[in-house]
Amino acid sequence: MKSVLVTRPKHQAGSFVSELGKYDLNSVVFPTIEIRPAPPWEIPDISSFAGAFFTSPNSVRYFLQRLQEEAPEELAKLKTINVYAVGKTTARDLGTYGISTEPLPKVADAVNLMQTIEPADIDGKSFLFLKGNLSLGVIPKVIAERGGRCHAITVYENHPPDLERAREIKAMIDRGGISCLSFTSPSTAENFFKAMGTTELPSGVLVAAIGKTTAHALEQLGVATDIVPEYYDAPHFAKAIAEALRHQNN
Repeated sequence: MKSVLVTRPKHQAGSFVSELGKYDLNSVVFPTIEIRPAPPWEIPDISSFAGAFFTSPNSVRYFLQRLQEEAPEELAKLKTINVYAVGKTTARDLGTYGISTEPLPKVADAVNLMQTIEPADIDGKSFLFLKGNLSLGVIPKVIAERGGRCHAITVYENHPPDLERAREIKAMIDRGGISCLSFTSPSTAENFFKAMGTTELPSGVLVAAIGKTTAHALEQLGVATDIVPEYYDAPHFAKAIAEALRHQNN
């Protein structure tokens, strides 16, 4: 049975592991980022914004949990403005709070999301951006370029992986115990190769990126990406990996 390295945070890995299992692929879970709440931030007046942007399930989790517990009136206001999500999982998590989102782009990344919004819908307006500490800043940049204002709040932080576990994973890769490395964000890739201490990989080990943004981050590290799915979600990602590994065997 082929093994795939899963670098998502532990609390987010389950669904992807299940998808890989459908193709008889074994998962080796090695979270290369640990997600923690950011230091205390001030709860904003949601009614002062025309819209809010959520780029990951973590931004939903750490922002809305606090609103639900400490400021339910602000959570109610969030349901009255335009809410934008990057990806189906983020949109689904917002839905569990009763928040509907604007139409999702076919390609789930910040660049494509911003292309779906008319410039006139941004010009002169204020927007809320919920982010992690390693955000690439694409959304605030576009908002500023289109004459809007962006209030960004860091609601969670990414922390590097356990180094002892990293040594175990490196040894497993070196002896051929892992067939494919999968990355679901630039930070998972960057933290992984930093923990490994090298970007050199044994021949035959495939590298999979869930989308173009992650593939670009790998390229910046000097690592070639072998697999990018047509749609950027766990089911399509698992299918693309399975097909690539099957093709490799033929």
